[in-house]
Amino acid sequence: MITIYHNPRCSKSRGACELINGVYNPSNEPVEIVEYLRTPLSVAQLKELNRMLGSTVREMIRDSEPVYKELGLADTSLTDDQLYEAMAANPILLQRPIVVRDGRAVIGRPPENVKVLFAAPAK
Repeated sequence: MITIYHNPRCSKSRGACELINGVYNPSNEPVEIVEYLRTPLSVAQLKELNRMLGSTVREMIRDSEPVYKELGLADTSLTDDQLYEAMAANPILLQRPIVVRDGRAVIGRPPENVKVLFAAPAK
């Protein structure tokens, strides 16, 4: 199963979907599209997604969104839990798209980043 946390208004998100459907998924694995603005992720889901990304919480956040500045999220004294809470309450803050496959995740910016999820695992 491939899961794409998707914003249909985002060109990068649409591009990642197109690459998965047209290039990187020749075996036609099932694809679940989650429009996270309509179905926001919980703090627990965000933490699990972050674990699969293997990144910092801040790397999951879109710091170009006006709400980022409004909430003062650039404050480095904020805890990870406070950042997760902000993303759960304001899903527009989540980087997009995020693609999950086989317990791994990647941020599809640029869309070609998703290719690593379809490469053979290193031995």
